[in-house]
Amino acid sequence: MAKLQIYARLFFFLVAGLFMVLPASAELSPETISGATTVDATKAKSLFEQGVKFLDVRSNADFEAGRVPSAIHIELKKKLNEESMEARVSKDEPVVIYCNGWSCLRASKATSKAIKWGYSKVYYFRDGFPSWQTANFPIE
Repeated sequence: MAKLQIYARLFFFLVAGLFMVLPASAELSPETISGATTVDATKAKSLFEQGVKFLDVRSNADFEAGRVPSAIHIELKKKLNEESMEARVSKDEPVVIYCNGWSCLRASKATSKAIKWGYSKVYYFRDGFPSWQTANFPIE
């Protein structure tokens, strides 16, 4: 019985130690946003082919490194507000909002803001630019 207690304690400290050493998992973007339609890369490409505007809310550096062709860039953290968005996309036109995938919260935040501001045709591209690239869709 004493051996079992020793092994149990050893196991406990081993597991506790792993949690202290391993980094906390990154926060994931929500799968859906109320009022928006979540789309995957294939549906996003279909919308792209229909001429729907894409809003890229990534950092300037990420945008400059590559983007969906003709995407509108409004960096979420520095420039996205109702006026800056409305100057580029009217509230009654469809818009696809994306960032750097499910580990990036910018698209979900921007999508929520767009819905709050009265945009009615918002597509939330949760998988974002990484999935667009993986699908070998055009980039610029």
